[in-house]
Amino acid sequence: MSGHSKWHSIKHKKAKEDAKRGNLFGKLSRSIIIAIKDGGGVADPKDNIALANVIAKAKEYNMPQTNIERAIKKGAGEIDGGTFESIMYEGYGIGGIAIIVETFTENRNRTASDVRNAFSKHNGNLGESGSVAWQFERKGLIIVDRSSIDDEEEFMLRVIDSGAEDIEEDDDVFEIKVEPADFIRVKEILGENNISIRTSEVGLMPKSTVELSIDDSKKALKLINALEEQDDVQNVHSNLEITDELLNKIDEG
Repeated sequence: MSGHSKWHSIKHKKAKEDAKRGNLFGKLSRSIIIAIKDGGGVADPKDNIALANVIAKAKEYNMPQTNIERAIKKGAGEIDGGTFESIMYEGYGIGGIAIIVETFTENRNRTASDVRNAFSKHNGNLGESGSVAWQFERKGLIIVDRSSIDDEEEFMLRVIDSGAEDIEEDDDVFEIKVEPADFIRVKEILGENNISIRTSEVGLMPKSTVELSIDDSKKALKLINALEEQDDVQNVHSNLEITDELLNKIDEG
C-alpha cells in the first residue's frame, strides 16, 4: 500500500480504548444492524458479506455471542431495534487532512450538531457531501504476525493466490490489503495455515496520505478522538499519515 499510515495501529489502539469505555460492543451491535439493513434485511452472514465481516470483527474483540445474536435479531426486525439511519459526514481537519465520519442515529439533528461542534472546536471544517469521499476506498486490511510465518516467500504467493491485492512489510507484521468480498476467504486461508492474525478490519482507507508536524498531528488526533467519542459515531476515517516515530512521540505526550 502506498502512503503507509499506521492505520492498523491507530484502529487497534482505539478499539481497545472503546472497549475500556464500554463503547465497543455497542458500536459493533449497531454495525451488525447497519449491515443487515443495508443488505436488504438479509440476516444470514453466508448471504451478506458485510454482515459476515462485522461478525468476524465482533468475535475478534470477544463480543459475547448473545450480544451478536441480539443485534442480528434487531437488524432483522425480530425485536425492536429503534428507527435508525446511516449518515456519513465529510470534512477537513488541521492541515487540510480529509476526514469521513460514519454515523448511525435515530436523531439526525442531534448527530449533525454534535459532529459540527466537534469539527468547529478542534480546528476543522465540515464539508459538503462528496467533498472528500473521493480520496478514500473501501478495503479490507488484515495484519498478521511475521513471527508466525516460516517461509515468507511462500506466504506471499499463497496470500496473493487467495485474492489479496497487496502485501506490505511493516517491522514485525505484514499488512494484507483485500477487496471486502475476499476478506473472509483470505482470513480463513491464513487460519488454515496457522498464521496469527493480529487484527483485521474492513473500512474506508485513504488512497494517499498527508504528513503533518507533531504538533498538528496531535491536534488532528484530538479532533478524531472527539468525533469517535460521540455515541452516534461508528467510524472515523482520515488520510493523516502516522509514522512509527510520530506515533511514539504522540503516545509519550
